[in-house]
Amino acid sequence: MMMLAATPVVAQESATAYEALRTVGAKLNRDAVNHIISVTGVDGDPQPETWKVLLDDKRAPGGAREIEVSNGRIVSENNPTRAVVGTAQGATINTALLNLDSSGAFTVASHTAERSHTAFATVSYTLRTDERSNPIWIVTLQNEAGKPVGTIHIGANRGTVTRTEGMFNGATMDEVVTNDVDDNQAQDENADDEDNDENIVKRKIKRMFYQTRDEARRMFSKVRRSFVDFFNRG
Repeated sequence: MMMLAATPVVAQESATAYEALRTVGAKLNRDAVNHIISVTGVDGDPQPETWKVLLDDKRAPGGAREIEVSNGRIVSENNPTRAVVGTAQGATINTALLNLDSSGAFTVASHTAERSHTAFATVSYTLRTDERSNPIWIVTLQNEAGKPVGTIHIGANRGTVTRTEGMFNGATMDEVVTNDVDDNQAQDENADDEDNDENIVKRKIKRMFYQTRDEARRMFSKVRRSFVDFFNRG
């Protein structure tokens, strides 16, 4: 199976999430981007052909409407029948906190996949809020059959990898790290573990995760992109 390139794509045939949101703002109205619940795209190579933008709209049935954007055009508008993707409260995304476009999310995710020896063929994206109302990218890596092989949660504000699933030897996040672990504490958290094979493997996986997370932080400085600056230049 071929691994997608971990380096940023210079010329992309398909638009990024930011570009899709700029289309929404241009074709509807600029205020629409202040009512985003989620942005999703599936089967990207590395970017998807179509982005679905879910907007909070109290006038719409169910309180939301879904805009499909492809090739710089709005191709459809409808009222979603599925459950709204977002926090339990359906919180809208504070776009002033967005500093990572889908192209940057791909760069961070593919590097994480490479470090965890996870091969993939396509990528699906969801931008939404987490339980603390912070914007987060959930990037799902898929094999050639379209089956998920790993999921990476990346903070869209600072580019921090906060969670992985199905990666690092298939370990769950509970086996790797919790979101609230202090960095200094994390370095010593296994000092009292018994030296059995299971704990040695866990320590190795944790160490690999922390190294990858630190590398992602450094990578973020290169791919950082403010949505507000991007949108206002459009």
